[in-house]
Amino acid sequence: MITPLNILGLILAYLLGSIPTAVWIGRLFYNKDVREFGSGNAGATNTFRVLGKSAGIPVLVIDVLKGSISILLVGLISDIPTNSDAFINLQLAFGISAFIGHLFPVFAEFRGGKGVATMLGIVLALNFPSALLAILVFLVVFILSGYVSLSSISAALSFPIFVLAILKTDYPTMVIFSLMVSILMLITHQKNIERLLKKEESKMFLFKKKAI
Repeated sequence: MITPLNILGLILAYLLGSIPTAVWIGRLFYNKDVREFGSGNAGATNTFRVLGKSAGIPVLVIDVLKGSISILLVGLISDIPTNSDAFINLQLAFGISAFIGHLFPVFAEFRGGKGVATMLGIVLALNFPSALLAILVFLVVFILSGYVSLSSISAALSFPIFVLAILKTDYPTMVIFSLMVSILMLITHQKNIERLLKKEESKMFLFKKKAI
């Protein structure tokens, strides 16, 4: 249902997603624009790579919260029953609006990140069990490979499988959204896929290897 309040909510979700956490933290505390280093993305992974854990952790947490809060906004501004298709659809619309905001932030010259952390926040708020299983896939692939991009893609591809096969959701739009997550991650990680195929992708490790 299109109402002035819902339109306002969509705008708020976009503005929330547009908060360029990596850019602002980099400029404020390190006098660096992370988009000028590493992969050139304003996201948590590049922040970890360029500025380290002290900057990467808060960027990751805030970007996840941006996605989750955008979903919670629906309950604050709408009186639609929470167990209805209309409520789920509005949540999806708000989440997508926040995701677009992260990709094309109005507060940072429309140059954002790839949206992995923000999308994580969205799916955690929408379908917590499936999101946790996808996180498990991410961690396993990351520990085995050291590639954040491959781990993110694997988690995104597994998400609709969990929604469809394990949880058997009753909301068709949730299934469509889960498939969209996979497609969006493939699109935003196109360059990473090319580098993976060429074996040129950079690795990261949870723990620093000790010199022998």
